[in-house]
Parts: sequence; C-alpha cells; structure tokens
Amino acid sequence: MTVTADSERQERHGRQGRRWIEHWEPEDPEFWARTGARVARRNLIFSIFAEHLGFALWSIWSVVVVALPSAGFAFSVDQLFWLVAVPNLLGSALRLPYTFAVPRFGGRNWTAVSALLLLLPVALLILCVSNPETPFWMFLLAAATAGVGGGNFASSMANISFFYPESRKGFALGLNAAGGNLGVALMQLIIPVVISLGTGVNLAYAALFYLPFVVAAAICALLFMDNLVEARSDFKAQITAARRPHTWVMSFLYIGTFGSFIGFSAALPLLISTQFPDVQGSYFAWLGAAVGSLARPLGGWLADRLGGARVTVWTFAAMGLTALAVIAGLRSGRFELFLGAFLLLFITSGIGNGSTYRMIPAIFRARARREEAAGVDRAEAGARAKREAAAAIGIASAVGAFGGFFVNRGFAASISGSGGIEAALYGFVVFYGLCLAVTWWCYLRKTVLVSRLPSLAAARV
Repeated sequence: MTVTADSERQERHGRQGRRWIEHWEPEDPEFWARTGARVARRNLIFSIFAEHLGFALWSIWSVVVVALPSAGFAFSVDQLFWLVAVPNLLGSALRLPYTFAVPRFGGRNWTAVSALLLLLPVALLILCVSNPETPFWMFLLAAATAGVGGGNFASSMANISFFYPESRKGFALGLNAAGGNLGVALMQLIIPVVISLGTGVNLAYAALFYLPFVVAAAICALLFMDNLVEARSDFKAQITAARRPHTWVMSFLYIGTFGSFIGFSAALPLLISTQFPDVQGSYFAWLGAAVGSLARPLGGWLADRLGGARVTVWTFAAMGLTALAVIAGLRSGRFELFLGAFLLLFITSGIGNGSTYRMIPAIFRARARREEAAGVDRAEAGARAKREAAAAIGIASAVGAFGGFFVNRGFAASISGSGGIEAALYGFVVFYGLCLAVTWWCYLRKTVLVSRLPSLAAARV
C-alpha cells in the first residue's frame, strides 16, 4: 500500500472516529497534491471561522465603551481605557496555555472547546449592561473575560502551522491570522449598527448577535476539523522551545508588530471620540483593523520571497515614520490627515505581523539543518523543529499580545498627563527604533549570517 493510499485510509477512518490523522507528510509533493492540500485547506477555513469570532469578542469592548455614556454609565476616560486594556492582559496570559492545549487535546478538539468558552464573555456582557446599577468592578471583570477570545489565536496558529509545508507556511499563517484579525474590523463596523436597532442604545444586542455564531463555530470544528498525531509533542518539547533565545527575540519583535495592531484596534474608537469629539468615530474606526488585517498575508507573502528579517526591519522603519505622521495629523487638527496616517500605521503593523510570524518556523528549520549537518537524523531533527516552532509561535503570540495592554495604558497615561496622545506616540517611535535595531543585530548582520547562523540565509529568515 502506498503512503498516499495509507494516509487516505487513515483520514477516512478519522472521519468515522475521533478524527486523529496519524500520517502527515506536507513536504512530500505527491502527498500534498493528492491529500494534504485538501485537508489543510478544510482545517484552515474552520480555524479562521472560530478565530474570527475570538478576535471579535476579544475586542468588542472597544465599541461598547464608546456607547456606555449614552447608555447611562458614567465612567471616566481612564476607566474606559481600562475596559479596553484588560481584555488584552488576560488574552495575552491565556495564549501560552492555549498553545499547549493543541498538542495535549488536538487542534480539532481544542478549537471546539475554545469556541464554547466565548459564551462566558457573551453572558457577562449581557449581565452588566442590563442593569444601570452595575458597578465598575463588574464591568472590569466582564471585560477581562473577553480575553478568552485572544487565547484562540495562539492555539489556532500553532495548530495550522503543522498542516502546511515550509514553502506555504508564511502565506497560510498570514491568511489564518488575517481572517481572525478581520473579526475586529467587522465587529467595529457591524456592532454600532446592531446596538442602535430599536429605541435608544441596546448594548446587550452586541453580545446576542454573536451567540449563534459561537455555537456554530464549535459544531463546525467538531464536524469538519482534524487532530494531527504529529502535533502531539510532549511538555519537554515545549520547555525546550522556551529555552531557545530566538523564541524570546521573536516574542519581543512581536510586541512591536502585533502588540501595536491589537492595541491600536482597541484604542482607535476611543481615541477618535476623545481627540476629535465632533467626529462620529464608529463610521471610521473599523478601517484601521480592516487594512491591518488585510496587510498581514502580504507580510507573509513578502517574507516568503524576500526573507522575513528584511521585510521586518523595513516594516519597523515604516512604523516609526507613520507614527510621526499620526502626530503631524493630530497637530494639524484635520481628522482626515490623522486617520490617513493611522491607517498607514495599521498597514505597516499588519505587514510586520506576517513577516515576523514567517521568521519563526524558518529559524527553527535552520536549526534543524545545522543538527542534520552534525549527524542528527533528518526526520527526527525536522519533527523536533516543527514542534518547537509551534510552541515558539504560541509563546511569541502571548508575549506580543501584552503590547496591546501597554498601548492602551500608554494612551491613557498620556491623556491624563498632557491631555493628548503625542507623548505616547513618541514613545512608540522610540520602541520601533529599538525593534529595528534588534532585528538587524540578530538576523541581518553579515557576521551573524556567515559565522554564527549560516543556514538562516538559506531558510530565508
């Protein structure tokens, strides 16, 4: 029996049972053409669906806070920024255990469970906004539970990374992430309309709108997704990835790219309402998350062809320049200039999201090649590299997401201290410069590529 026929038999058996696929060889062209591409694409589609909802509910408070005063809840600007910041805090913390959940429970199984967990923030949001006497601490708790949506990203990316061959991994991960990230944009576009249906402001409608979709995502995961036996790495492999210096370098860089994207996405509706009070922010805020999400696959595609480090270093340079352009737009007092510059900042952060994520599997694949050269079995080195790369992706996504919390608290501190957001933006410019320097030092210096990490160039880091 051929490898392909054996794999097809196992897949059919998996559909009848617990959907565990034992044989998975995406690097084999024949396997990929006859079996792998179809299975990977199916899992990617339903992974995107669940992750899309996770992002939407993770960031739903960015819209809710703008409408709270109209609904009769009198909170200060600082309190409102806390409500958009705490989901990032919990979401970041959950990304590590969510990453470990994929090898422990299987990608299909955990996608279904993580989708059902989204019912918690849905229920608590309804509870809070249904009572005008609800205290702020209850709102803070409800907003924090929205962080479970942020955890979905880490498990989804770690899972999908196992399905695709190295040559297609950058685009696949970029597409998976972009589909999830678009949940922020569509939520910011749709929910302001939903909560305005009927008489007055109906904030409970925001949560009720997503309720049937959450249930559908869990059912679809159980019916149409698969678990890969190959993804079942032990805890020792996860710890090994955490000990790799490159895991933490990439985590730091991801603070600059994804931390900026999710932080700006959560903050923009509130920034518009505070800095341009005469502008209806709900008409425009969704554009930032939309263009940033759509730019993410472009970042992965460019990294596949030009090298992730090269794309990333130029991205950080562009992010610094566009942050300065946001300051110029703010000083001009013209909303169209402010928004245009902010959209450019979203685009550059989205490209950076894709390029940094593409670097991670390439870095671990380069390490595997060095091990092969030292005499380690090729299959063993490759399998270990995939497991460690998946763990590193989860760690980087967790650390990077903390950037969203600091972005929002940075804006709040800047407004409290000076009445504006310029101080925070200058701080971001300095940080992007530091990220650029770290990228160049670790991955682009000629001495690094030639003497210390010779196979990174071949891996197109």
